[in-house]
Amino acid sequence: MPDSGDISLIVLGCDGSWPGPDGAGSGYLIRIDDLAVLLDCGPGTAGPLQSHIDPGELSAVVISHHHADHWSDLYALDAQARFGRSVRHRGRPLPVYAPSAVRDRVGADEVPSVEWHVVTDGDRASIGDLALAFHRTDHVDETLAVRIDGGGRALGYSADTGPGWAPSALGLGLDLLLCEATFTADHEGTAQHLSGRQAGQAARDAEVARLIITHRWPSASASAVLAEAEAAYGGPVEQAVRGNHYEL
Repeated sequence: MPDSGDISLIVLGCDGSWPGPDGAGSGYLIRIDDLAVLLDCGPGTAGPLQSHIDPGELSAVVISHHHADHWSDLYALDAQARFGRSVRHRGRPLPVYAPSAVRDRVGADEVPSVEWHVVTDGDRASIGDLALAFHRTDHVDETLAVRIDGGGRALGYSADTGPGWAPSALGLGLDLLLCEATFTADHEGTAQHLSGRQAGQAARDAEVARLIITHRWPSASASAVLAEAEAAYGGPVEQAVRGNHYEL
């Protein structure tokens, strides 16, 4: 549990598009005081989540878009809610904030423990004392980046995006930006994702105080992606690693 008023970010999974041999899809646990928000829940994230919190204690889940590497463990969370040993919040719906395409892809009847809150570009939401603002990115169909404000701090999550979107859309001067950096510069233009170089430059332009890159393809060199990001950002960059904790 983070100190009172501090935001904690725990990486449950950070592999891009498909999980590596010992990896997991996108999933990040955000904690502040007694709130716990799961930001994406890709394949392989529901297991490590339980090392940090009983899933029945989750305040909400936020899903960025309909690609399965960002939501497929929602099925596991639903099964745990209905059949697991924890009874503390049995019967309380799990709020899920997501674009409509996620609800349609998942199938509302397939996850009866979920209470859907459909969000789109420009929407805002509150989860306890956390304020969320959603912005559409440059990715296939509707993909939403999110800004999370709480405890006097601001965290940004790019979700998946190509270079047609800039994190400055979340506001300048974020305390921390969790930004996708899927591959190296030699792959730019081959998919709607950012290279390490592009992520670093975008964070620099947005005057981000701290940059953590994530969503790297398991086939991409971690050191090369990181080096590109640091060169473009003009300072130290951290690379998301499964199990790592970050404090704001």
